[in-house]
Amino acid sequence: MSRRNLSRRTLMEGLLGMGIASTAALVSRGETSSQPAEATVGIVTESNGAHLASYLESLQLCQGVKQIALADPSGESFERATSLFGSKGITLRTFRDYRKMLEAVAPDLALVTLEPRHSPEAIETCLQAKCHVATEKPACVRVEDFAQLVRTAAAQNRQLMLALANRLGPPAKKAVELVRKGFLGKPYGTSIHLIADQTRLTRPSYQTSWRAAKSRAGGGHLLWLGIHYLDLIQYITGDSISQVSGLIQNVGGQPIDVEDAAVASLQFKGGAVGTYHGGYYLDSGYQLGIKLWGSQGWLHFDPLISPLRWYSTLPAAPRGIQTFEFSISGGTAQYLPMVQNAVDVARGVAQPFITAEECLQILRVVFSIYRAADTGRRQIVE
Repeated sequence: MSRRNLSRRTLMEGLLGMGIASTAALVSRGETSSQPAEATVGIVTESNGAHLASYLESLQLCQGVKQIALADPSGESFERATSLFGSKGITLRTFRDYRKMLEAVAPDLALVTLEPRHSPEAIETCLQAKCHVATEKPACVRVEDFAQLVRTAAAQNRQLMLALANRLGPPAKKAVELVRKGFLGKPYGTSIHLIADQTRLTRPSYQTSWRAAKSRAGGGHLLWLGIHYLDLIQYITGDSISQVSGLIQNVGGQPIDVEDAAVASLQFKGGAVGTYHGGYYLDSGYQLGIKLWGSQGWLHFDPLISPLRWYSTLPAAPRGIQTFEFSISGGTAQYLPMVQNAVDVARGVAQPFITAEECLQILRVVFSIYRAADTGRRQIVE
């Protein structure tokens, strides 16, 4: 979430270091002989598309991109995209209607960043056109709509990926490694907090945007930011959240129709328990953290502050508290590994960093917390 600008070389080295397979390595194993060498990418967006700059800048740096098409009914993104891709010599075609783009270009991959209420129809159309889809979260205002997209993706044999890019960050990868190697033993409990600024909610531009309206966004802090860490703890533990209870509130009293605070208790299928606390409380910046305790150790990390710290009583583990240093990254540096993976999936040379079923499951967790808050009753995550 920092705004550090990294060079193309540094970004690509970081990408490969995170375990995203390079095309050269795959070619050497003979896995691309029947696959296209490069992918055509279509971008589906609209005025003020969320994180659009990060998608565009990431695509400029991606390997294996042949052609890019951009559909934006407002046309606001055309000038910037033309400048970015022209400097790299990538062909760019622009459209006001994404349906015409799909017909004219037939992209292998669609990157979708739209208001959540607009997303399901566009994603459905892209999947029906045989595109793999990577989409900005949450991509729906009702979980039932995303469930239909998962069915369509399966029927079309396409991949559908939500932009939960934190999975590809160095601390998350290290945490997964520690848990998979058994250094923490059986997971017992977790504590998660994700606190951002209240300042954004005081701006008229925010108060009139889709993010401030439940009918357009589906929810507030929990669905926009909290979804990242709720997904991340499932990814790290390899276990699914099966039951939730929750509270949501507009504690700041701003004129918005979504929550600025959310608290949830979590029960995992494997028996672990946990808590999540998220909110827009600060004047600026973030305060973030994930703690995980197990039968033989613990870990703690904040994606903005290196290092990750961990401790294990396993006989094979090093003694004392250990640290794992990592580079802090955000913006394009955070999105590039995800976009590169989506491109490689479309080229047939990589597996998706997240599956459609995993995306649906985390959306069910979030909407179950909303339902628990509305009803005052614990909810079973379907």
